[in-house]
Amino acid sequence: MLPKEYRTISDLSGPLMVVEKTADVRYDELVEISLSNGERRRGRVLEISTDRALVQVFEGTTGIDLENTKVRFLGKVLMIPVSRGLLGRIFNGRGEPIDDGPAIIPEKHLDINGYPINPYSRDYPSEFIQTGISTIDGMNPIVRGQKLPIFSGSGMPHNKMAAQIARQATVLGSQEGFAVVFAAMGITFEEASFFMDDFRRTGAIERAVMFLNLADDPAIERITTPRLALTCAEYLAFELDMHVLVILTDMTNYCEALREISAARKEVPGRRGYPGYLYTDLATMYERAGRLRGYKGSITQLPILTMPEDDITHPIPDLTGYITEGQIILSRGLHRKGIYPPVDVLPSLSRLKDKGIGRDKTREDHADLLNQLFAAYARGKEAKELAVILGEGALTESDKAFAEFADKFEDRYVRQGEYENRTILETLELGWELLAPLPLTELKRVRDEYIEKYLKPKRQDDETNKDEVATSSATS
Repeated sequence: MLPKEYRTISDLSGPLMVVEKTADVRYDELVEISLSNGERRRGRVLEISTDRALVQVFEGTTGIDLENTKVRFLGKVLMIPVSRGLLGRIFNGRGEPIDDGPAIIPEKHLDINGYPINPYSRDYPSEFIQTGISTIDGMNPIVRGQKLPIFSGSGMPHNKMAAQIARQATVLGSQEGFAVVFAAMGITFEEASFFMDDFRRTGAIERAVMFLNLADDPAIERITTPRLALTCAEYLAFELDMHVLVILTDMTNYCEALREISAARKEVPGRRGYPGYLYTDLATMYERAGRLRGYKGSITQLPILTMPEDDITHPIPDLTGYITEGQIILSRGLHRKGIYPPVDVLPSLSRLKDKGIGRDKTREDHADLLNQLFAAYARGKEAKELAVILGEGALTESDKAFAEFADKFEDRYVRQGEYENRTILETLELGWELLAPLPLTELKRVRDEYIEKYLKPKRQDDETNKDEVATSSATS
């Protein structure tokens, strides 16, 4: 049966179009719109009533003539062609290749909305993913199947971090396939060029699939971009048995597009004008991460969002925090000091970190070391604040040692190069090295056997170095 054509458009509003006297139209059905000048556009059904359909036009409704424009309902939903050939390719927000490569020869077509995962089928995330960034690997580890967002702010280097994680992320001690699916929404042409050039120059593109939606692309396209990426990730993970890291940036642009379309539909707004279903909409994407029983592959999500006015209580980070398992928070204070990556480890949290570290995963001392570094850094920050109020003379010798530790922690542990890829063992050794000058009586979160095995050798090395420096000074 051929699709019916309609010339019964009654209203246009932003990216929305109302078509009257329709029959047998389904929700989310694809639509082809033929303009009088021969141009063709695509859309999808957003809402239906008895004989009326509300259509979302991907390219916008500008230039559409109500009388002479034809509308065809195609009887199918938006699908993406998938195959192993997706790896190494770059697509736009509609899933069309933009890298001058050949068209994808599909093994199958998949609905971009995915399918709900039965909670009973989920397997618990438990395997460590190494990103090469100490503040993540050492303090807030990611495990396979987790969703861990990065909360950033305008002007912060979250895009550099996203590219670095995409380049460096790997599963330790595994011969299984690892892939990165990267989706960028509402970015500038300059940012898109940065990502494409970086991925190509470093070779990361060979194991990556990129979806790029630019700031001047239609808002509706931002709604489909992350769903295309997640559908691609599901194919790689659950049909090709790969471990997939999905990086979504910037979720704030996605939510702004959702608000724009909601306003065009004249829906009753919720907090700050965002639609009341923002939580549900975000959950339909975040909950597509995970591991499934009986499948070798996994999907790990790293959404990145810029908090408007650095406000963590804003609806977007607030709702994201409810759905995901923690957050990595970037600090504007560290950024002003010139520290990259400016990760603030104190408010950051990975709720599943204990499941992915320890013996046979990272190292036996990881959990104790992590807790001790956190406690020492927190105490050092408190000592520095006290010194500002009361002066350094009010600090005890122990407080001064912790204040010095806080400075060294930021300068050596937090700070690292954009292309510096630290192994988890290098990160752990650096942590012990920073703890070595602190009084042993203050290290209350580390077991004695770990102090003997990992800390004492570091203290002996420090003392030997000090003796050598003292001897050379005396000789000179």
